[in-house]
Amino acid sequence: MTETRSERMLRVDQAGEYGATRIYAGQIAVMGSRAPHATEVAGMARQEEDHRARFDAMIAERGVRPTLLQPVWSVAGYALGAATALIGPEAAMACTAAIETEIDRHYSQQLEELGEDDPELGETIREFRDDEREHRDAALAAGAEKAPAYPLLFNAIRLGCRAAIKLSERL
Repeated sequence: MTETRSERMLRVDQAGEYGATRIYAGQIAVMGSRAPHATEVAGMARQEEDHRARFDAMIAERGVRPTLLQPVWSVAGYALGAATALIGPEAAMACTAAIETEIDRHYSQQLEELGEDDPELGETIREFRDDEREHRDAALAAGAEKAPAYPLLFNAIRLGCRAAIKLSERL
């Protein structure tokens, strides 16, 4: 049976939101609740968990196979979150800025490709994209660009995010 465009989108988007929950879990584990930006990170983490739960429900309702790479994204996401938090609060914010910049691009491309073909998925993607934009803007306002080697860190994380998207679409 041939997979639809909406099914591929749903799989990769669920994988991305799952990865985001793991990144924030790693950051929170290292930063604790008293670190700079801990409250913002915890709020973003709750939103990402809601996004993941909603995509989980859509996957179940539509019978879409989740990505086979979820165990990899669990470990990689947590490690990325923990590593950036260990560098410092600005690096944790740089991680968020990079990921959310890439997810904004990804969700915008999906919306353009989807058009009016799947109104439920389109509405969900649009809502989540707007949340991700808020996360990016909050991270930048919290000093993401002050992170050590910011351009290198920002672009390396974006590249990794693009690779994860491509892999999760198919596997």
